Amino acid sequence: MATNQAKQLKVVQLAGRIGAEIQGIQLSGDLDPSILNEIKQALHEHKVIFLRGQNHLNDASQEAFAKLLGEPYAHPTVPVKNDTNYIFELDSQLGAKANHWHTDVTFVPEVPKYSILRGVTIPEVGGDTVWANTNTAYEDLPAALKGLADRLWAIHSNEFDYAQYKRSDAVDDEVRKKYRAVFESTIYQTRHPVVHVHAETGKKHLLLGGFAGRLEGYTTSESERLLSIFDSYVTHLENTVRWKWNEGDVAIWDNLATQHYAVADYGNNHRLVRRVTVGKNVPVSQNNEASRLIDNK
Repeated sequence: MATNQAKQLKVVQLAGRIGAEIQGIQLSGDLDPSILNEIKQALHEHKVIFLRGQNHLNDASQEAFAKLLGEPYAHPTVPVKNDTNYIFELDSQLGAKANHWHTDVTFVPEVPKYSILRGVTIPEVGGDTVWANTNTAYEDLPAALKGLADRLWAIHSNEFDYAQYKRSDAVDDEVRKKYRAVFESTIYQTRHPVVHVHAETGKKHLLLGGFAGRLEGYTTSESERLLSIFDSYVTHLENTVRWKWNEGDVAIWDNLATQHYAVADYGNNHRLVRRVTVGKNVPVSQNNEASRLIDNK
């Protein structure tokens, strides 16, 4: 069966700079090593990959597959979904909408390497997710901005919560406050280089997103303006790929090579996705200086 799957495996590029769909395989915890290697190669080349029709997966088999890509990564503050070991659940009925640009869990020094997201309940219309390539964003910078970015360090904190409860008719203030209290039960501040060197590809990537609150050595207003300039290169449409979900779809991305945004355009319709993150890496600058924790309280 593994041999047949390897023969059927097909990688279809979806956009010019990022994203590919892998066809012809079913994910599992005992995936053939040759197929797993193809998945990793596609991740290095395309940054985010998508697989449709993985409806056979449940929480346990999603976790089992994810472990093939690396050691499971526990979220620093949010408990896992009940009856699972590692799953982080985003349920729109509870107000959890990751609708701003971010790289997962950058508020601590050890950033997860890969995220594996499964579509469980998907609205008929809306609820797409967009990913951006943070290497081509860096490469697009004019020389003077590259030189500036190479020298900058950003302070990331979980006070800038991408999964915070948004105001909606279906969610009351007490539910939002309860979630935020959990997410911020410990506040972290971490110093990351604005440009990090990817540990596996050696390419330079912008490391910013929603948890990056300010730039070291700059005032709040100066930081906001500079971050806005750099972020505009990340989110430039030519630098992105957009995925229209079906139930049972799986997206896998290189967390340290991308940012992503879940489009919250589905009103009060239900959207439920479950994520496992694996592996960890402490980013380093081009001068080989590592990220470090500044404070946690």
